[in-house]
Amino acid sequence: MKYVRWFDEIGKDDISSVGGKAANLGEMVNAGFPVPPGFAITIDAFEEFLESAKKRGKKAHIARIISKVDPKDTRELEKVSILVRDIVESTPVPEHIEEEIVRAYEKFCNHVGYENIPVAVRSSATAEDVPDASFAGQQDTYLWIRGKDSVVRHVVKCWSSLYTPRAIAYRATKGFDHYEVSIAVVVQKMVNSRSSGVMFTLNPANGDVSQIVIESSWGLGEAIVSGEVTPDRFAVDKVMEEIVERTVSPKTRWCVFREDGGVVYQDVPEEMQQKPSLDDHEVKELARIGKKIEEHYSIPMDIEWAIDRDFEFPESIFILQCRPETVWSKRKKEPVIKAKSGFDLIMSRATTTIKLKKS
Repeated sequence: MKYVRWFDEIGKDDISSVGGKAANLGEMVNAGFPVPPGFAITIDAFEEFLESAKKRGKKAHIARIISKVDPKDTRELEKVSILVRDIVESTPVPEHIEEEIVRAYEKFCNHVGYENIPVAVRSSATAEDVPDASFAGQQDTYLWIRGKDSVVRHVVKCWSSLYTPRAIAYRATKGFDHYEVSIAVVVQKMVNSRSSGVMFTLNPANGDVSQIVIESSWGLGEAIVSGEVTPDRFAVDKVMEEIVERTVSPKTRWCVFREDGGVVYQDVPEEMQQKPSLDDHEVKELARIGKKIEEHYSIPMDIEWAIDRDFEFPESIFILQCRPETVWSKRKKEPVIKAKSGFDLIMSRATTTIKLKKS
């Protein structure tokens, strides 16, 4: 059985084997979009990890534990989550699975030409990044991970994040079977982010599909996700590909890499706090890419991106993730003429008073 699949081996139809995040990354790689290279550790690896010979039936045991929890009882959710995650993280990884993960990471380092290359280790659940659910952000991501032992350790942490309090509560509320939902893991080259953020291929404030909206800040996108900073905001007209709105916000905090691994929040240098985190040509190029991603999927998309400080424009732009937009896309579309018939519209127009200017 194969436990590792490279991005160019997978696509959007592979959610059942590599989860939503990895499937969409593979889909974008194969469609030619600028995605940092990497690989996915399959759902089979997680399933075998929990059902290994010495720990047979552990996943079913975990499902029984969490199925009894009231999703509205936050204190009990926290207790059960800690218990279950400890069960997962204390389970040894089968040797043959660990060896395949290590071989893939070492091959990746050799391919890129960088020993112990820093990677993002990111969860990719089976019910994540799909059109009919909004699981985004419920499982863990670990940044700037280096070395084979650290990669394996954080893969296990991603596996255990299937059982965060938020994830348990969401599945219970939405009627997802805790036993049926599973998880894969993405291992992906880190981008040395100068700026990063999110992009929606419609206006998330009002659902306007004629616009692309980009939110941006300095450093890693976690500063936006965590609410540490109010991002800059740019709205781009899809047809004209021109910036029609812009808001540059004071950005006093950013998320940056630590030399010893991981990330940390720091104060943004004063001279950068009031500056836009994207140039106009970067905004327009991001919008162009976003438009093409939407055309590829044929639905509005929610996209994460970053600008790598080590590359020149436009090679500096990378797409980190994409998922279907799940708020406005689910709303029932109102007919343009609503309840009026064609005859009503014609008669309404015919009886409208027309005012003429006096010569």
